[in-house]
Amino acid sequence: MQNTARLDFGESFYGRGAPVTEVIGDRVWKTVLLVGTSTIASAIIGLFIGIYGGWRRGSRFDVGSLGFTLFAYAMPEFWFGILVLMAFAGGVGPFPAIFPTGGYESPASGLTGFPHMIDVLNHLALPFFVLTIAYLGEYSLIMRNSLIDTLGDEYIQTARAKGVREKSVLWRHAVPNALLPTLTLTLLSIGFIFGGAITVEYVFSYDGLGSLTVAAIDGKDYPVLQALFLLFSAAVIVTNLLADILYSYLDPRVRAA
Repeated sequence: MQNTARLDFGESFYGRGAPVTEVIGDRVWKTVLLVGTSTIASAIIGLFIGIYGGWRRGSRFDVGSLGFTLFAYAMPEFWFGILVLMAFAGGVGPFPAIFPTGGYESPASGLTGFPHMIDVLNHLALPFFVLTIAYLGEYSLIMRNSLIDTLGDEYIQTARAKGVREKSVLWRHAVPNALLPTLTLTLLSIGFIFGGAITVEYVFSYDGLGSLTVAAIDGKDYPVLQALFLLFSAAVIVTNLLADILYSYLDPRVRAA
Protein backbone atom coordinates (compact mmCIF):
# COMPACT_ATOMS: atom_id res chain seq x y z
CA MET A 1 0.00 0.00 0.00
CA GLN A 2 2.86 2.39 0.76
CA ASN A 3 4.45 1.69 -2.60
CA THR A 4 1.14 2.25 -4.35
CA ALA A 5 0.65 5.57 -2.57
CA ARG A 6 4.09 6.60 -3.85
CA LEU A 7 3.15 5.35 -7.35
CA ASP A 8 5.88 2.73 -7.06
CA PHE A 9 4.46 -0.29 -8.87
CA GLY A 10 7.74 -2.16 -9.20
CA GLU A 11 9.51 -3.16 -12.37
CA SER A 12 8.09 -4.67 -15.54
CA PHE A 13 8.87 -8.34 -16.04
CA TYR A 14 9.39 -7.93 -19.76
CA GLY A 15 10.31 -4.25 -20.01
CA ARG A 16 14.04 -4.88 -19.52
CA GLY A 17 13.63 -4.13 -15.84
CA ALA A 18 12.17 -0.67 -16.49
CA PRO A 19 9.90 0.81 -13.81
CA VAL A 20 6.23 0.27 -14.48
CA THR A 21 5.53 4.01 -14.35
CA GLU A 22 7.98 4.57 -17.21
CA VAL A 23 6.47 1.77 -19.28
CA ILE A 24 2.98 3.24 -18.86
CA GLY A 25 4.17 6.84 -19.15
CA ASP A 26 5.67 6.17 -22.57
CA ARG A 27 2.23 5.19 -23.89
CA VAL A 28 -0.39 7.07 -21.92
CA TRP A 29 -0.27 10.26 -23.98
CA LYS A 30 -0.51 8.31 -27.21
CA THR A 31 -3.78 6.83 -25.99
CA VAL A 32 -5.00 10.22 -24.76
CA LEU A 33 -4.25 11.65 -28.22
CA LEU A 34 -6.17 8.92 -30.05
CA VAL A 35 -9.09 8.16 -27.75
CA GLY A 36 -9.39 11.71 -26.43
CA THR A 37 -9.70 13.37 -29.83
CA SER A 38 -12.05 10.69 -31.17
CA THR A 39 -14.24 10.94 -28.06
CA ILE A 40 -14.54 14.72 -28.44
CA ALA A 41 -15.26 14.44 -32.16
CA SER A 42 -17.85 11.70 -31.72
CA ALA A 43 -19.56 13.61 -28.89
CA ILE A 44 -19.85 16.81 -30.95
CA ILE A 45 -21.03 15.07 -34.12
CA GLY A 46 -23.34 12.68 -32.27
CA LEU A 47 -24.98 15.44 -30.23
CA PHE A 48 -25.72 17.54 -33.32
CA ILE A 49 -27.15 14.51 -35.13
CA GLY A 50 -29.31 13.70 -32.10
CA ILE A 51 -30.48 17.30 -31.72
CA TYR A 52 -31.50 17.70 -35.34
CA GLY A 53 -33.04 14.22 -35.51
CA GLY A 54 -35.06 14.76 -32.34
CA TRP A 55 -36.17 18.21 -33.43
CA ARG A 56 -37.25 16.90 -36.86
CA ARG A 57 -38.67 13.65 -35.56
CA GLY A 58 -40.01 11.44 -38.32
CA SER A 59 -38.24 13.34 -41.12
CA ARG A 60 -36.01 11.68 -43.69
CA PHE A 61 -32.95 12.89 -41.82
CA ASP A 62 -34.25 11.46 -38.56
CA VAL A 63 -35.07 8.07 -40.07
CA GLY A 64 -31.76 7.86 -41.96
CA SER A 65 -29.61 9.07 -39.06
CA LEU A 66 -31.43 6.77 -36.63
CA GLY A 67 -30.69 3.75 -38.79
CA PHE A 68 -27.06 4.80 -39.20
CA THR A 69 -26.48 5.48 -35.50
CA LEU A 70 -28.13 2.20 -34.47
CA PHE A 71 -25.85 0.37 -36.88
CA ALA A 72 -22.78 2.28 -35.66
CA TYR A 73 -23.72 1.62 -32.02
CA ALA A 74 -24.12 -2.12 -32.57
CA MET A 75 -21.12 -2.51 -34.88
CA PRO A 76 -18.06 -4.28 -33.38
CA GLU A 77 -15.17 -1.83 -33.38
CA PHE A 78 -12.53 -4.39 -34.32
CA TRP A 79 -14.61 -5.61 -37.29
CA PHE A 80 -15.07 -2.10 -38.62
CA GLY A 81 -11.39 -1.42 -38.01
CA ILE A 82 -10.38 -4.45 -40.07
CA LEU A 83 -12.60 -3.33 -42.96
CA VAL A 84 -11.19 0.21 -42.87
CA LEU A 85 -7.66 -1.17 -42.66
CA MET A 86 -8.23 -3.41 -45.65
CA ALA A 87 -9.81 -0.63 -47.70
CA PHE A 88 -7.57 2.35 -47.00
CA ALA A 89 -4.29 0.77 -45.90
CA GLY A 90 -4.24 -2.36 -48.06
CA GLY A 91 -6.29 -1.06 -50.96
CA VAL A 92 -9.38 -2.88 -52.21
CA GLY A 93 -11.10 -2.15 -55.53
CA PRO A 94 -11.66 1.60 -55.89
CA PHE A 95 -10.10 2.34 -52.50
CA PRO A 96 -6.40 3.23 -52.77
CA ALA A 97 -3.83 2.36 -50.11
CA ILE A 98 -3.25 5.90 -48.85
CA PHE A 99 -2.67 5.37 -45.12
CA PRO A 100 -0.13 3.33 -43.10
CA THR A 101 -1.15 -0.13 -41.96
CA GLY A 102 -0.55 0.68 -38.31
CA GLY A 103 1.71 2.06 -35.63
CA TYR A 104 2.06 5.46 -34.00
CA GLU A 105 4.79 6.76 -36.32
CA SER A 106 7.04 5.54 -39.09
CA PRO A 107 9.82 3.40 -37.56
CA ALA A 108 13.38 4.69 -37.79
CA SER A 109 12.21 7.72 -39.78
CA GLY A 110 14.11 10.24 -37.68
CA LEU A 111 11.47 12.90 -38.39
CA THR A 112 11.20 15.91 -36.12
CA GLY A 113 9.09 19.04 -35.93
CA PHE A 114 6.28 19.56 -38.43
CA PRO A 115 7.14 16.49 -40.61
CA HIS A 116 6.93 14.31 -37.49
CA MET A 117 3.53 15.78 -36.62
CA ILE A 118 2.26 15.06 -40.14
CA ASP A 119 3.58 11.50 -39.87
CA VAL A 120 1.80 10.96 -36.53
CA LEU A 121 -1.47 12.39 -37.89
CA ASN A 122 -1.17 10.13 -40.93
CA HIS A 123 -0.94 7.08 -38.65
CA LEU A 124 -3.71 8.46 -36.44
CA ALA A 125 -6.24 9.00 -39.25
CA LEU A 126 -7.68 5.49 -39.59
CA PRO A 127 -8.04 4.54 -35.88
CA PHE A 128 -9.42 8.03 -35.20
CA PHE A 129 -12.04 7.56 -37.91
CA VAL A 130 -13.02 4.11 -36.64
CA LEU A 131 -13.41 5.23 -33.02
CA THR A 132 -15.32 8.38 -33.97
CA ILE A 133 -17.87 6.44 -36.02
CA ALA A 134 -18.11 3.70 -33.39
CA TYR A 135 -18.70 6.12 -30.51
CA LEU A 136 -21.04 8.71 -32.03
CA GLY A 137 -24.01 6.31 -32.09
CA GLU A 138 -24.53 6.31 -28.32
CA TYR A 139 -24.29 10.12 -28.07
CA SER A 140 -26.76 10.60 -30.90
CA LEU A 141 -29.29 8.09 -29.59
CA ILE A 142 -29.25 9.41 -26.02
CA MET A 143 -29.45 13.04 -27.16
CA ARG A 144 -32.33 12.31 -29.54
CA ASN A 145 -34.38 10.48 -26.92
CA SER A 146 -33.63 13.09 -24.28
CA LEU A 147 -34.65 15.94 -26.59
CA ILE A 148 -37.88 14.21 -27.60
CA ASP A 149 -38.80 13.78 -23.91
CA THR A 150 -37.91 17.41 -23.19
CA LEU A 151 -40.01 18.75 -26.07
CA GLY A 152 -43.08 17.22 -24.43
CA ASP A 153 -42.61 19.15 -21.17
CA GLU A 154 -45.02 21.92 -20.20
CA TYR A 155 -42.47 24.73 -20.16
CA ILE A 156 -41.76 24.09 -23.86
CA GLN A 157 -45.45 24.45 -24.62
CA THR A 158 -45.54 27.61 -22.50
CA ALA A 159 -42.63 29.12 -24.43
CA ARG A 160 -44.36 28.40 -27.71
CA ALA A 161 -47.61 29.85 -26.41
CA LYS A 162 -45.78 33.08 -25.58
CA GLY A 163 -44.70 33.36 -29.20
CA VAL A 164 -41.03 32.46 -28.72
CA ARG A 165 -39.36 31.62 -32.03
CA GLU A 166 -38.80 27.94 -32.75
CA LYS A 167 -35.00 28.32 -32.88
CA SER A 168 -35.06 29.96 -29.45
CA VAL A 169 -37.31 27.21 -28.12
CA LEU A 170 -34.81 24.65 -29.35
CA TRP A 171 -31.49 26.21 -28.35
CA ARG A 172 -32.47 28.22 -25.26
CA HIS A 173 -35.06 25.97 -23.65
CA ALA A 174 -35.00 22.41 -24.98
CA VAL A 175 -31.33 21.66 -25.72
CA PRO A 176 -29.81 22.90 -22.40
CA ASN A 177 -32.16 20.65 -20.43
CA ALA A 178 -31.86 17.72 -22.82
CA LEU A 179 -28.06 17.88 -22.54
CA LEU A 180 -28.12 17.00 -18.85
CA PRO A 181 -28.46 13.20 -19.29
CA THR A 182 -25.61 13.20 -21.80
CA LEU A 183 -23.26 14.90 -19.34
CA THR A 184 -22.69 11.74 -17.33
CA LEU A 185 -22.06 9.71 -20.48
CA THR A 186 -19.57 12.28 -21.77
CA LEU A 187 -17.59 12.44 -18.55
CA LEU A 188 -17.60 8.67 -18.16
CA SER A 189 -16.30 8.40 -21.71
CA ILE A 190 -13.47 10.74 -20.75
CA GLY A 191 -12.68 8.40 -17.87
CA PHE A 192 -12.50 5.46 -20.26
CA ILE A 193 -9.95 7.38 -22.37
CA PHE A 194 -7.17 6.13 -20.13
CA GLY A 195 -8.38 2.58 -20.65
CA GLY A 196 -7.68 2.95 -24.32
CA ALA A 197 -9.54 1.21 -27.10
CA ILE A 198 -7.98 -2.22 -26.74
CA THR A 199 -9.42 -3.86 -29.84
CA VAL A 200 -8.83 -0.88 -32.13
CA GLU A 201 -5.31 -0.31 -30.88
CA TYR A 202 -4.60 -3.98 -31.38
CA VAL A 203 -6.00 -4.01 -34.93
CA PHE A 204 -4.00 -0.94 -35.93
CA SER A 205 -0.88 -1.90 -33.91
CA TYR A 206 -1.17 1.47 -32.19
CA ASP A 207 1.39 1.85 -29.43
CA GLY A 208 -0.97 2.90 -26.64
CA LEU A 209 -2.31 1.61 -23.34
CA GLY A 210 -4.71 -0.76 -25.08
CA SER A 211 -1.99 -2.62 -26.92
CA LEU A 212 0.15 -2.50 -23.76
CA THR A 213 -2.68 -4.24 -21.89
CA VAL A 214 -2.79 -7.02 -24.49
CA ALA A 215 1.00 -7.40 -24.39
CA ALA A 216 1.00 -7.51 -20.57
CA ILE A 217 -1.72 -10.18 -20.55
CA ASP A 218 0.12 -12.29 -23.13
CA GLY A 219 3.41 -11.91 -21.24
CA LYS A 220 1.87 -12.31 -17.76
CA ASP A 221 3.44 -9.00 -16.77
CA TYR A 222 1.55 -8.68 -13.50
CA PRO A 223 3.12 -5.43 -12.20
CA VAL A 224 2.12 -3.62 -15.41
CA LEU A 225 -1.38 -5.12 -15.33
CA GLN A 226 -1.92 -4.09 -11.72
CA ALA A 227 -0.89 -0.53 -12.46
CA LEU A 228 -3.03 -0.37 -15.60
CA PHE A 229 -6.15 -1.64 -13.85
CA LEU A 230 -5.61 0.84 -11.01
CA LEU A 231 -5.24 3.68 -13.54
CA PHE A 232 -8.37 2.66 -15.44
CA SER A 233 -10.45 2.35 -12.27
CA ALA A 234 -9.24 5.64 -10.79
CA ALA A 235 -10.00 7.51 -14.03
CA VAL A 236 -13.59 6.24 -14.12
CA ILE A 237 -14.16 6.97 -10.42
CA VAL A 238 -12.79 10.52 -10.66
CA THR A 239 -14.78 11.41 -13.78
CA ASN A 240 -17.94 9.90 -12.26
CA LEU A 241 -17.43 12.12 -9.21
CA LEU A 242 -16.93 15.16 -11.45
CA ALA A 243 -20.15 14.29 -13.28
CA ASP A 244 -22.10 14.23 -10.01
CA ILE A 245 -20.61 17.56 -8.91
CA LEU A 246 -21.23 19.30 -12.25
CA TYR A 247 -24.74 17.89 -12.44
CA SER A 248 -25.66 19.65 -9.21
CA TYR A 249 -24.44 22.98 -10.61
CA LEU A 250 -26.14 22.57 -13.98
CA ASP A 251 -29.47 21.32 -12.61
CA PRO A 252 -30.82 23.30 -9.61
CA ARG A 253 -33.32 20.51 -8.92
CA VAL A 254 -30.49 18.13 -8.05
CA ARG A 255 -28.83 20.74 -5.84
CA ALA A 256 -32.08 21.39 -3.99
CA ALA A 257 -32.59 17.68 -3.41
